[in-house]
Amino acid sequence: MVANRGRDTAPELAVRRLVHARGLRYFVGRPPLKGLRRTADLLFPRRRLAVFIDGCFWHRCPEHFQMPAANRDYWEPKIARNVERDRETDRRLAEAGWRVLRCWEHEDPEGVADLIERAVREVAQP
Repeated sequence: MVANRGRDTAPELAVRRLVHARGLRYFVGRPPLKGLRRTADLLFPRRRLAVFIDGCFWHRCPEHFQMPAANRDYWEPKIARNVERDRETDRRLAEAGWRVLRCWEHEDPEGVADLIERAVREVAQP
């Protein structure tokens, strides 16, 4: 598991490249809330928008996730904790007035960039 990247994955880089080319500026790997030890893949603090690009395995994608046959006693609670943490992060951010976009690593980067651009541009700047 050491080789699994926490950030700068190929799907993240593809989306970031497209979003940046559209003139949008963001922070990478930064926690949206003080005291929240979880980081967003793309963060637009002035727009209060946090974007997460979730891996299909680690976040239990409904289309692609398959539980490993070996060592199920380890993997089932591990993946369940990841999903539970995602939901709690979404809830805490929503309570603090943030919008959260969660995208899957298998989604088309152009489509994800379109979604992000619409979300950023529709939120009036404070």
